[in-house]
Amino acid sequence: MNLSNLKPAKGSVKKVKRIGRGQGSGHGGTSTRGNKGAGQRSGTVAKRGFEGGQMPLQRRVPKHGFKNPFRREFEVVNVGQLQRYIDKFKMQVVDPETLNNFGIIRKNDRIKILGNGELKSKVDVKVHAISEKAKKAIEAAGGSVNII
Repeated sequence: MNLSNLKPAKGSVKKVKRIGRGQGSGHGGTSTRGNKGAGQRSGTVAKRGFEGGQMPLQRRVPKHGFKNPFRREFEVVNVGQLQRYIDKFKMQVVDPETLNNFGIIRKNDRIKILGNGELKSKVDVKVHAISEKAKKAIEAAGGSVNII
């Protein structure tokens, strides 16, 4: 074997469809574009969502629901998760800045603490929202809660 007799694997290379090269090619005449109409000319593009005149999907499916533009999204952190972060990162203060520094939340996220799990460590918490159960758990462990 040498460079002069190398060939691609069988079936890996397809023949190019040569369009508009006479009737003998099988792709002459209309050049596979069909008869008449704008589609046989160059430069035609159907608009996005067009389904050939059939009622398009976005009009067949009924409208549903409502998205409140003023909704405030919160990143949820449970008390149990908080304990794990305190053990792992040795935090005394939990606020958006420290949680962001440790890669737990993104920079502009709002934080809500929920009461699932146990908290054993004393910690000062400065967050945007907190549940009653979580507040009681933090205060029972000797910590303090501030709402930003």
